[in-house]
Amino acid sequence: MRCPFCKSTNSRVVDSREADEGQAIRRRRACTDCGRRFTTVETAVLAVLKRSGVTEPFSREKVIRGVRSACQGRDVTDDDLHLLSQQVEDAVRATGVAEIPSHDIGLAILGPLRDLDEVAYLRFASVYRSFSSADDFEKEIEHMRQQRAGETKPAPAKN
Repeated sequence: MRCPFCKSTNSRVVDSREADEGQAIRRRRACTDCGRRFTTVETAVLAVLKRSGVTEPFSREKVIRGVRSACQGRDVTDDDLHLLSQQVEDAVRATGVAEIPSHDIGLAILGPLRDLDEVAYLRFASVYRSFSSADDFEKEIEHMRQQRAGETKPAPAKN
């Protein structure tokens, strides 16, 4: 870590604390050359493996953009979308893997989105799971009704 004042690479950690609800570590450092103190924040990089084989960093903003079109015209606020993206990131990080397939990100979106707005969920699921007919919608709606009634059967697989 370079000192922002003298650019020296010699520093020592004075204090470490969790930040961002345990998703980052805040470190207070002291430069051994100039003696000045500075703060760094370290986060673990979560990489998303795309179908093409390319990896890119996980982005909450990308999750929000992907879900926003499904929520168009619905009573869903920006705060709701930010909370949903946080829930998705938390779920993905909880898997404990550093590189997660983009397909799994989509799966992580479905649950919180269904809880947020059922119509937006159906819109998103129809694209994500490639619904090809009204029957696919009917099956998904029936599955949602069963879940609401307490019957938990596995979700219909459509991929």
